[in-house]
This record gives sequence, structure tokens and C-alpha cells, in this order.
Amino acid sequence: MTTEQEHRSVGSWGRGAVAFLERFGILIFLVLLIVFFYSQNNRFLSQRNIFNILTEVSIYGVIAVGMTYVILTAGIDLSVGSVLAFAAMCGAVIAKGASEDRFSSGSNVDTGWAAAMATACMVGLVAGWIHGLATTKLKVPPFVVTLGGMTVWRGATLVLGKGGPISGFDDSYRMWGKGELWGVPVPIVVFAIVAILGHIVLRYTPFGRKVYAVGCNREAARLVGVNTDRVITSVYVIVGLLSGLAGFLLSARLSSAEAVAGEMFELRVIASVVIGGTSLFGGIGGIGGTVVGAILIGVLINGLVIMNVGAYYQQIIIGVIIVLAVAFDTFAKSHRSR
Repeated sequence: MTTEQEHRSVGSWGRGAVAFLERFGILIFLVLLIVFFYSQNNRFLSQRNIFNILTEVSIYGVIAVGMTYVILTAGIDLSVGSVLAFAAMCGAVIAKGASEDRFSSGSNVDTGWAAAMATACMVGLVAGWIHGLATTKLKVPPFVVTLGGMTVWRGATLVLGKGGPISGFDDSYRMWGKGELWGVPVPIVVFAIVAILGHIVLRYTPFGRKVYAVGCNREAARLVGVNTDRVITSVYVIVGLLSGLAGFLLSARLSSAEAVAGEMFELRVIASVVIGGTSLFGGIGGIGGTVVGAILIGVLINGLVIMNVGAYYQQIIIGVIIVLAVAFDTFAKSHRSR
């Protein structure tokens, strides 16, 4: 074998290794994490703990499905935690009524979970629509738009809730956060349905193909007839709507809509998407990887709690993992372009 052939063979092997890690690396890392935490505590894989992990994951996992669409277009949404809180508070106001009694633990004015869910989803949808329009029509970078939205919606939550929680929902409302369906916690079922629908839309519909096209090359997509502004606005609408749904689920789980709900969810959501293999440069990724990424974050947090690692250190570890994931994405992107 000549030297040139050897270099070509080594280069081909290197690209193959990178491609393998891109496809299966996150899954391998998840398995290793599970094995490690199980070795530290054999109750880690108990059914109760598995459901605890997946129930926790389901709240920010629902938002992560929407964030996948946004990041696939090379965008970002830093406001999802604040939108979650505001949407949940709006839904709670509808459920409990406008009187001061809505801050009590009684259930005297409940109008039903359906009205609360619809309100929360609609509020999230409108918030996402505003972000999308500001990004496409005003030409403000999505980072700036959603950073401002993060502050605006959190402030609106404090104003609406007067700094306090709204609690004391009826059983039908709480069922969405604490109930079970076929022996599985309801939030997990909702997350599974959202993830499946998100995957189908992204992979098998014209809209999904447009999302990938805009992320790969926005100008080229525009030149072939794709309404790029509409696609970009739509992905922010999707993540806003799912943030509202997650807000409803969280308030049902806690039996309380709180002004501090969803704080730091931006970190978990973006980490789930990026760790799951969706490129921050746009055009590469999918819902399957996001689901695995969300579960990995949940396993990591739960395992660290079991090992009595402080919450501050958990944030440091997750932050480091995000940086490493982006670094690997940049490295892989440079190899794909060769």
C-alpha cells in the first residue's frame, strides 16, 4: 500500500469514526451513565425511580421537541422557561377565577382543566408568534429577541400572580401532572405523543423539509421558493405552544402555578437538543436525538442527586457537557466539509 493510499485509508477511518460517534455516541454515553449510577446505588433502576426521572424529563422534554425545530433553523429561544411560567399562570387564573380566593388552596371557582390547558397553550403560541415576527420582520437576532422575552414574560408572570402562586386545583386538573394512564404517569404519555408527532412532522411532511432547508442554507431555500420568514415564525410558534403545554403540565404536577416556575429550563432544554446531536449551525439533527439528550440530562441530574452532589455543581457539570457537545459538533462539521 502506498503512502497516499495509507493516508486516504486513515482519513476514511477517521471520518467513519466521527460519523459513528455522531450517530451513537450520545446513546453510548447514556448507557455508561446508567451503569455508573446503578453501580453506586442499585435502587437507581427501580421502577419508581425510572418513572421519577421520565416524569421530570417530560416537562422540559416537551419544550425540547419544539426547540429542536428552532435550532434546526439556526435559531435559539432563551425565553422558554419564562413563557412556561406566564402561560401556566394565565391558565391557572382561568381555572381559579379572578377573585382573590384563587391564591388559596380551595377549589371553589374551578372552570376545568380544558380551559386552563387551552389558555396556557394559546398564551405560549402568541408569545412564540411575537418572537417569530420580531425576528423576521424587525430583523432582530433571535438571541436578542428571546433574551428580552425571557425578562418580559417573567415580569408579566410576577405582575399577574402578584408575586405569589395560584394553587389548589381540582382532581381532574392535577391528574395531568400526577395521574397515570395504563400504569404510566400522564406527563410521560404526553411527552411520548408530542415527540412522535414532532418526529413525523419533521421527517415526513413538506414543512419539515422546509425547516431543514432553511437551516442548511436560508438564502438558497428562499431562492427555490420557500417562504423562509413563515417557516422561521412557525418554529417559534411551535416552541411557544409547547412551552405553554409544559407550563400546564408543571402546574398540574405541583398543583400550583408559580412565578419562579421554569427557571433555568432554558439550560436543560438547549442542552437536551444540542447533546442530542442537533447542530447549532442549523440543518442537522432530529427529535430522536433530542429525546435521548433529554433523558440523559434527567439521568445525570437524578444520579447526581442520589450521590448527594449539590445543585450548584449539577449546573457546572451540565454546562461543561454543553460546551463539549458544541465543541464536538464544530469538530464534526469541519470533518464533514472535507
